[in-house]
Amino acid sequence: MKRTIYLILSVLLPLLATGQRKVKQPAGIDRDPLAKIKAEAVAAVDARKDQAQQINDMLFSFSELGFQEQETFTYLTTLLEKEGFTIQKNISGMPTAWIATWGSGKPVIAIGSDVDCIPKASQKPGVAYKDPIVDGAPGHGEGHNSGQALNIVAALAVKQLMERDKIPGTLMLWPGVAEELVGAKAFYIRDGYFKNVDACIFTHVGDNLTTSYGDAGNNGLVSVKFNFEGSAAHAAGAPWRGKSALDAVELMNIGWNYRREHLELTQRSHYVISDGGDQPNVVPSKAAVWYYFRERSYPKIKKLFEAGIKTAEGAALMTDTKFTYEILGSAWPGHFNKPIAEAMYNNIRKVGLPTWSPEDQLLARATQKELQARKTGGLAMKLDSIGLPAGTAPTMIMGGQTFVPLTGGSDDIADISWSLPTIVLRYPSNIPDLPGHHWSNAISMATPIAHKGIVAGAKAEAMTLLDLLLKPEIIKEAWAYYTNEQTKEQKYTPLISPKEFPAVYLNQKIMADFKPKLKPYYYDPTRYKTYLEQLGIKYPTLRDDQRADLEKIKDNKEPTGK
Repeated sequence: MKRTIYLILSVLLPLLATGQRKVKQPAGIDRDPLAKIKAEAVAAVDARKDQAQQINDMLFSFSELGFQEQETFTYLTTLLEKEGFTIQKNISGMPTAWIATWGSGKPVIAIGSDVDCIPKASQKPGVAYKDPIVDGAPGHGEGHNSGQALNIVAALAVKQLMERDKIPGTLMLWPGVAEELVGAKAFYIRDGYFKNVDACIFTHVGDNLTTSYGDAGNNGLVSVKFNFEGSAAHAAGAPWRGKSALDAVELMNIGWNYRREHLELTQRSHYVISDGGDQPNVVPSKAAVWYYFRERSYPKIKKLFEAGIKTAEGAALMTDTKFTYEILGSAWPGHFNKPIAEAMYNNIRKVGLPTWSPEDQLLARATQKELQARKTGGLAMKLDSIGLPAGTAPTMIMGGQTFVPLTGGSDDIADISWSLPTIVLRYPSNIPDLPGHHWSNAISMATPIAHKGIVAGAKAEAMTLLDLLLKPEIIKEAWAYYTNEQTKEQKYTPLISPKEFPAVYLNQKIMADFKPKLKPYYYDPTRYKTYLEQLGIKYPTLRDDQRADLEKIKDNKEPTGK
């Protein structure tokens, strides 16, 4: 038999939704019939805050690059199996990708977050200046160690209530593998893993607690590697007998850089030479260059990519070499769901920002000053507003071309957002106004700042999960928005084809080199309460000159600098 609370909800919620009957309640009583069960979810999250901290710190210590998240995979799937989830592994042929499900029936709610880290971003947490754990090693300079901690704690809190009150529905936890390579989520969609999902909540680290809806203002992209092949020869003895693949790479890059002047202002494109040959005295018979082509819409991404192919073709003709290309990943520009975002933001307002300690603020201000940030006021003290759709009105008209506002980054959660109603919850576990994709963004990510931000985000997420489970009109409205507004004129077309496969070989050599060096620093929660304790770090750690300068700022005196 269903518990009393669920019976009450099943009777009252349809009436409240349709307005057929008003229920008069005594003054001082919360009129939201979900209030009691949401309060229980918040309490359940609070009871799991140590678990959230441990998951966060454990993933921080693993420091694994995209497609090589092996320790993360084992740790998270083992944890979820113990909690009663069914694990499906090797998703889309990715050894570190998985889906964990619990429950039965509708609605099916997907809950995801990324897990990979950044090259050369190793950093001791709680230290307000560059101090790597392992010099040159990867590190969580994007904060992807935190999102799964948030999601798991929120899901387990809701699962506890679903079991008690016999609430139907399915929770589906999953990781964003190789997000920094935009290398996974489009494959998840192509291969049908989200086909029967009703809604998706994605989480990503930020410096405030918020969400958004509509056009997120981001670029989409194609990640593609161009491989050139020529002929080797003795670079001094018979260079005329060689056909340099490296020359082709360099000529492609020169051609593309000259072409930038004549590309639309919204584009972003960048590259690294991933293979430049073996040694100077051998004409390189093989070389490769890896490009990201970014733009604001699917047609413009395709157009930019086609221009890249033509540039590669020209470089091959000039050097008498051959070329092929390999799509390594892709992402659409994001578009997020209004009804679910509004439900989430209502819960965010009830949760509010964490209470930051003087130590938290000291670390934040010292880090901001160290990185010469524009904002030096420390952590956010005021809750951010809900994010509205990015402006799409023309900002200028030149030469008959209408431009939309300029943007920057990309995230392959967008491919999921174009396939079903999706939102992104951002939670305050990082320090404002840092460079991003940088060692400094790892400073807070295994400290009380990250831990408090995760718990705040988990509370908002748990409350929103209950909304989706117990208020079916929200999912109905979400699909109406998705169908009648988001996809009315623009339909999702994958930027990958059936012939592409995830580039799971990427980062293998880097992790093979650094994993033995990182392993002695893996977090051991059986011996230490926090990773800071294990590393012997006093929180926060500042240099003497940093403390002196902050004191001068506090006293309204001019700082001396470093």
